[in-house]
Amino acid sequence: MSTTTPPPAKGGKDKKGAKAGVKKGKTGGSGQSKKAGLTFPVGRTGSLLRAGRYAKRVGKGAPVYLAAVLEYLSAELLELAGNASRDNKKKRITPRFLTLAVRNDEELNKLLSGVTIASGGVLPNIQQVLLKKKGK
Repeated sequence: MSTTTPPPAKGGKDKKGAKAGVKKGKTGGSGQSKKAGLTFPVGRTGSLLRAGRYAKRVGKGAPVYLAAVLEYLSAELLELAGNASRDNKKKRITPRFLTLAVRNDEELNKLLSGVTIASGGVLPNIQQVLLKKKGK
């Protein structure tokens, strides 16, 4: 007599709680993000645009464009913050390095001028008047 259990019926769950007949991980489909060559989720961006009621109608190119812009800004910020962390001989990007990256970059500083990053601190800056004068 065999004590093995038969595979669960389609739509049921196996021992680990996963649905039977459903693959784990990437589906390999052709989603909007994959078609656009982006990492950021185009479908979710579109859903959030519609749910936010920013306009009565949202075109099909708008979420793609917005996802591309967000992906570019994120990559730029993370690259600069990664460089700042490497300069300080650290492997982890902290809010401090994000602040240093933003405030040292002219364009990002202008874009995020009204933003405060929690636990980010400020740029090191000492007024020349406060420094000791040499020669006296």
